[in-house]
Formats: sequence, structure tokens, C-alpha cells
Amino acid sequence: MSEGIIDVVDIQKIMQALPHRYPFLLVDRIEKVDGDDSCIGIKNVTINEPFFQGHFPGNPVMPGVLLLEAMAQTAGVICAMKKGITDEPLKVFFLTIDKAKFRRPVVPGDRIEFHMKKLNQRRTMWWYRGEARVDGELVCEAEVGAMIAN
Repeated sequence: MSEGIIDVVDIQKIMQALPHRYPFLLVDRIEKVDGDDSCIGIKNVTINEPFFQGHFPGNPVMPGVLLLEAMAQTAGVICAMKKGITDEPLKVFFLTIDKAKFRRPVVPGDRIEFHMKKLNQRRTMWWYRGEARVDGELVCEAEVGAMIAN
């Protein structure tokens, strides 16, 4: 393992980094963290997710906007780790969502991998390209930008 690469960020560390909590914390684990340059976030999708009650009854599909949110949360964790995790989780705010494309529905039983790669960073603002994959198949992609505030 090279310097700067972390094998796994578990749920406790994710909750130290982000203010999000159930039912809006959308990342279960983060793997292959390389500083704030790249990582892979993991979300295990179950039928117990609250959004499946209404999206859609009899045909459960994970809302696309939540895939984008999960991408941002994944990137937000590695940005917070780069800044240094404190006793108070940092506030992370969306700046941009660009080039979003949805390729196929995400359904209960899917394990999503959010592959995030840094495009740019200025002060407390970061931009990432994200790809959401299920079993290696691209299901969603986008470029997201966020700002961290204290």
C-alpha cells in the first residue's frame, strides 16, 4: 500500500466527517482512499430504504437525485479527512451538478460503488467526477462541486 492510500473508512469515521444521519446518510463505507484525489464509496441498497415506500410502490427504484447526493457525500468525506476531522462534523454544501446522466435504475439488492476522482480544488471548494457502478455496470455519472464550511 502506497503512502496516502487508506484501505477503508468505516461508518463511524464517515459519521465523524459528515453531519448527515439516517435516513439521509447514503454511504455505508469508503474504500481505496487516495488523499482527496480519489476513492470508492459503497452503498448497499435494501428494500428497507424509506424512499422505496413512495418511489415507486410495486416497482422500487432509487431516486436519481439520491445517487448524486451519495456521490457528493462520498467526496465530502475525503475532503473532510483532508481538512482534518474535528469533534463537530463539517458542513458540506453543493455548488454544482453538471453532466449528470442516468443509465439504468438502481433497485433493492444492488451494491453501488461511487468512483470519485478529483477534478479541481480551490480553498474550501472541490470538484469531482463521479461514476456510480453496480456489478461493474455504469448506472449514473456526473460532475459535482461542493464547498466545506466551518
